[in-house]
Amino acid sequence: MKIEKDSAVRIHYHLTSPSGDIIDSSRGKDPLQYFHGHGQLVKGVEAALAGLVAGEQVSAIVPPDQGYGLRDPLLDVRVPMSAFPESMQPQVRPGGQFHGQHPEQPDKVAIFTVVAIEGDDVIATGNHQLAGVTLHFELEVVEVRQASRDELQQLSAS
Repeated sequence: MKIEKDSAVRIHYHLTSPSGDIIDSSRGKDPLQYFHGHGQLVKGVEAALAGLVAGEQVSAIVPPDQGYGLRDPLLDVRVPMSAFPESMQPQVRPGGQFHGQHPEQPDKVAIFTVVAIEGDDVIATGNHQLAGVTLHFELEVVEVRQASRDELQQLSAS
């Protein structure tokens, strides 16, 4: 069976940066399962897998606009530590996350990751850590089957 919309697919993947650094991999682990055509993978990977069958392998270079998007400098923010409740301030550390108003869309909430603490300011970004990065994937299709009606109903309910 070929990978198409509503296929239940299991893959192995190996993701590296343009310089060859390993970002993530399923090697030595269980394969990743996803449902094709439901936005569970970045667009460039879904496109590379479309039409393949179990046992096939493919390399895919995924540009930022087909991966995690371009970096948006408006999502890089400086927030005074005093903007956080006093009880929460000791927990505001690099790598931590918080919800805040989206800088470009005031009616939306964004998730920000703390990058650094500079004096009394928290430096954070709403960009995904892989935004702006060209992704290099090695993909192997392990299994392809038609998703069950129950699986598809669970997808639409979530």
